[in-house]
Amino acid sequence: MPDHVHASIARRLKRANGHLETIIEMIEQERPCAQIAQQLQAVEGAIESAKKMLIHDHLSHSFERSVSTASAKGKAMLKEFNLIAKYL
Repeated sequence: MPDHVHASIARRLKRANGHLETIIEMIEQERPCAQIAQQLQAVEGAIESAKKMLIHDHLSHSFERSVSTASAKGKAMLKEFNLIAKYL
C-alpha cells in the first residue's frame, strides 16, 4: 500500500481518536445522551471511512497485480469491480 494512503488513514484515525477523547469528556461532564450519541455516530463514520479506504486500496492493488498481464477481458472486469466496490 502506498505511503500516502497509509498517512491519510493514520490522519483520519488520529482525528477520530481526538474526537473520541472529547466524547469521553462529555460523558464525564454528564452531557445529554443525545449529544453524546450524535458525536459517537460521527466517530463511527470516521472509523468506517478509514476501514473502507484501507480495504479498497488493498483490493485494488491486489486485483491490479493479478490482471496487469491479463487480457482485455480481465482489465474490463477490474474496471467493473472498481465501479461496484465504491458501494461497499
